[in-house]
Amino acid sequence: MFVAKVIGNMICTHKDENLKGLKLLIVQPVDDQLQDKGKPLVAIDTIGQSGEGDLVYLAKSRESSLPLNKDLVASDAGILGIIDYYNVKRMEEI
Repeated sequence: MFVAKVIGNMICTHKDENLKGLKLLIVQPVDDQLQDKGKPLVAIDTIGQSGEGDLVYLAKSRESSLPLNKDLVASDAGILGIIDYYNVKRMEEI
């Protein structure tokens, strides 16, 4: 799993049958200090409630589509939840 910030959405007129009715969002992965890390990617909103500006946690590969209970969904990432609170303690602080 990894953390990302939703930075936009994507609308497709044609898409795979298993993706119909699902919201596609553009997310920017972030590090533990919530700084951008890597390139943005498209993710399926498996919970259906995520929106621009939300901090979310995601799964990659096969695990990204498990909450959908469908076979062979073409996806690289899936949003599994919205983060309400985020706190990281550095090892030197412990």
